[in-house]
Amino acid sequence: MRAEDKVRENRLRRVADRRGLRLHKCRRRDPLAVGYDGYMLAWKDGTAYAGEDPPYSLTMDDVERWLNRVDS
Repeated sequence: MRAEDKVRENRLRRVADRRGLRLHKCRRRDPLAVGYDGYMLAWKDGTAYAGEDPPYSLTMDDVERWLNRVDS
């Protein structure tokens, strides 16, 4: 992961936390696995909010759009 991507991911984690959400990243290491390098947003109680069907189906751009939607 590039440094710019990690900075963006950390920023999105902080934004999600302020909105009462948690940003989860798929931990799979196999590039052919479902959800590889994907993200999911969940409420702090663990209930899925976005990216749960299929699991970890969001990209960083998708996460940013979802977080902007929560804001409005």
